[in-house]
Amino acid sequence: MQTHLFPISQTGISTSPKLVKRCQTVGRRRSMMMGGLLMSGLMLSEANLPTPAFALTPVFREYIDTFDGYSFKYPQNWIQVRGAGADIFFRDPVVLDENLSVEFSSPSSSKYKSLEDLGSPEEAGKRVLRQYLTEFMSTRLGVKREASILTTSSRVADDGKLYYQVEVNIKSYANNNELAVMPQDRVARLEWDRRYLAVLGVENNRLYSLRLQTPEKVFLEEEKDLRRVMDSFRVEKI
Repeated sequence: MQTHLFPISQTGISTSPKLVKRCQTVGRRRSMMMGGLLMSGLMLSEANLPTPAFALTPVFREYIDTFDGYSFKYPQNWIQVRGAGADIFFRDPVVLDENLSVEFSSPSSSKYKSLEDLGSPEEAGKRVLRQYLTEFMSTRLGVKREASILTTSSRVADDGKLYYQVEVNIKSYANNNELAVMPQDRVARLEWDRRYLAVLGVENNRLYSLRLQTPEKVFLEEEKDLRRVMDSFRVEKI
């Protein structure tokens, strides 16, 4: 009569605890290796996909500031960045040049009654453009900025308030050799090409401004979503 020190499985193979434990360990290692390979392959394939593949159906969150009196919607994957100088600042975690911010004037320094205090949408657009160019002024040699107002418009939102919208394109060029003596040795190359979108509103004797920034090529892909952010901006009485 054959005896077994350990139980026999239904397949007739001895199931030593050490053997079972060793098999389970090997199985786990193989599973982890396969999982890692699959994850690596997934990350690699996603990295090679174009941006629109990740923006099929974006989900938006609403940001409401009851203390300062404004609200807007933003893509849920955007992250808040503190200490950016604006009252609130969100940024795309992948496209770092794509962001939004909200700023407003101090009622102690200027008291706005309505957007008409800025003049027409066209006049407001010129003011917005001057502000952008002042902020992006560079002390680097050989840097040139080209800017143009693309569109200006006004609309009355569902809250019954008037809003101005301004769209600006700014290109930055830099010489590849700004210290060169001969002009032919200083070749200007495009550094960046961006679309800037601003929504202006007046409430609480303040001028509020929601500002969006995005690379021009990204704007062409995400225009619908960015306009949704613009259209969601509201100023509230506090």
